[in-house]
Amino acid sequence: MSSNKDSITNVLKVALLVCLACAIVVSTAAVVLRPIQQENRQLDLRRNILAAAGLLQDGVSVQEQFEQVDTRLINLETGEFSDEFDTETYEPRDAIRDPALSESIPASEDIAGIKRREQYTEVYLINDSEGQLQTLILPVRGYGLWSTLWGFIALDSDLNTVRGFGFYEHAETPGLGGEVDNPNWKEQFIGKEVYGDQGSVELAVKKGSVNRSNDMEATHMVDGLSGATLTSRGVTSLIQYWLGERGFKPFLTKLEAGEA
Repeated sequence: MSSNKDSITNVLKVALLVCLACAIVVSTAAVVLRPIQQENRQLDLRRNILAAAGLLQDGVSVQEQFEQVDTRLINLETGEFSDEFDTETYEPRDAIRDPALSESIPASEDIAGIKRREQYTEVYLINDSEGQLQTLILPVRGYGLWSTLWGFIALDSDLNTVRGFGFYEHAETPGLGGEVDNPNWKEQFIGKEVYGDQGSVELAVKKGSVNRSNDMEATHMVDGLSGATLTSRGVTSLIQYWLGERGFKPFLTKLEAGEA
């Protein structure tokens, strides 16, 4: 009888039951925890939006602080606000993978290395008590050395002066490309101007140090990341793409003219 219990068939049955029980536990946990995970992701995203605009305060809940932010959907193709989707449920990352909601970018135009661009995305506006725009926060992304860098750039009411810039997700090398997270480096962007006199994107990361006595460099450039040339170049490329004609430039032009 004992040998029968120790047979290969019984061992396999027990193993199968254990696997089935574990699968049920894991699946149940995934379903139960999904809303909490989604809430935490949204909270982290909002924290980074506020941080990019220099508005994140210690001791005040992110939800409370985010009440001052107006989340709007825009059509990147037309450069206009859109009501096509509800911003509470719309996920730009899902749209990137959906051929019906995104488009493939020709290699010759894909300077940011993102391959696909969504048709609709979210932007974040902070208005004063009279409804006048104070700060505009735009999502940006682009490939560095090892990874896609996801972040936000905040512009002042003139839609040209940088109010803040930072990334919330990337896998660049710690101590090298990972220095994009260094507060001292990010601070260099504050007060820089995106566009030059001819309307082209001039904001860039220089290879080496900025010559402060050169007006063009002092106005539009920040120091390069030491030992991280490709990451620095990637940051410049993603800025040029997203603030250019294939990114947010049409929207910014119409917003400034009151036509968005």
